Amino acid sequence: MKNVLSAAAICAASVLTLASCQKESEQVVSKNEVTEDVITQVRQMGFSTTGIQAVDGGFLVEGDIVLSKEDLANKNNPQLLRVGDEEQYRTSNLVSVGSGRTISIRVSTSLPSAYITATDEAIRRYNAQGLLIRFTRVTSGGNIVLNPSPSGASYLASAGFPSGGNPYYQVLVNTGAIGTSYASTYIATILAHEFGHCIGFRHTDYMNRQYSCGGSYYNEGASTVGAIHIPGTPTGADPNSWMLACIGYGANRPFNANDVTALRYVY
Repeated sequence: MKNVLSAAAICAASVLTLASCQKESEQVVSKNEVTEDVITQVRQMGFSTTGIQAVDGGFLVEGDIVLSKEDLANKNNPQLLRVGDEEQYRTSNLVSVGSGRTISIRVSTSLPSAYITATDEAIRRYNAQGLLIRFTRVTSGGNIVLNPSPSGASYLASAGFPSGGNPYYQVLVNTGAIGTSYASTYIATILAHEFGHCIGFRHTDYMNRQYSCGGSYYNEGASTVGAIHIPGTPTGADPNSWMLACIGYGANRPFNANDVTALRYVY
């Protein structure tokens, strides 16, 4: 999630009122330059080309989504995907759970203890839904690892989409922007949102990020990873979804009824 009204960068200050979601971003490396070819590939995938950043492992688009070079090379045809209005959406990349699967999450020792508290609360929110996918926090290893973002990062947190039936492997958090207050509410909401990306959920307002972020209208696009409507979720705006692109500082978004419907349908 990135802070869209930051004084230092698009999303770097925790004191501002709006923050937008993120998918993982890491250090910029010269070999990942944002060339015209990259911009063309991102556009062809259906993602916005505004503000693309080169990061370790690929490119950060739409504030919180990391696309690897393999993602950019993916030629999957998105024509069967439904592009709609304000509804709950998932990607075509999901975690394989079979009859049940537990995903382990580790919090880096480089992060403040508030992020352990927040991770435990985010895990509790998911596990309370009786899903086939469950989460547990571990102190070594981990299917998903929470790490500090690079210095100067322009987002609150970032993550990516599943690959090969496995969740995205890490969430980067900008502790300087997020801070350590509201661990069991605000920070837990940010982390639950990022875990949502890691297991395949897109922004609820992907078709119009202006809805939660303000500013100009723009549609993130269906993309080759998909923006697939989840049956049973509303076709009207959903102001409290945990997967809205932006969140106000200090706000708390536990799963609402539509979020629970989406989670239980997918997992």
